[in-house]
Amino acid sequence: MKKNKAPVREQSSVRGKNFYVICDNIRSLENIGSIFRTADAIGVKKIFLCGISGRPPHQKISKTALGAEKTIPFEYHKQTWRLIEKLKREKVFIVALEQSQKSILYTKLKPHFPLALIIGNEVKGVSKKVLAQSDKIIYLPMRGIKESLNVSVAFGIAGYQITKKLF
Repeated sequence: MKKNKAPVREQSSVRGKNFYVICDNIRSLENIGSIFRTADAIGVKKIFLCGISGRPPHQKISKTALGAEKTIPFEYHKQTWRLIEKLKREKVFIVALEQSQKSILYTKLKPHFPLALIIGNEVKGVSKKVLAQSDKIIYLPMRGIKESLNVSVAFGIAGYQITKKLF
């Protein structure tokens, strides 16, 4: 019987490119775990967990993160808007993933690094105050009846698109 070979890992890491993710009040611990796992896969340098977003160690996060919560550095901040003020002073390009009047299609984004991608609450999305602080707002086109994807799935799509621009 022929065994399947493991896929070859990308030799170049984007972790040195300063790509961050900001979780703005993500309520589901399972979503947080999935975000950690995807962040590890795409080379995110750090995850910022804000507001009500849960943080490791937690069994529900570990269940979906499958160890990625131990490989990606993270910080907790009570208020997302204050974190963004700090990151802007450090010249971080702030991009929110949200549907709004100012949103551009995610494939049209011209990322500048360092970059922080903000993903929002499963019901309320990214807060208005945080959207106002963003340098760009991107959206994923929806072709079905539902208005949005699961936050961790949406992060995966947008995150891979952003890192694609690096290679």
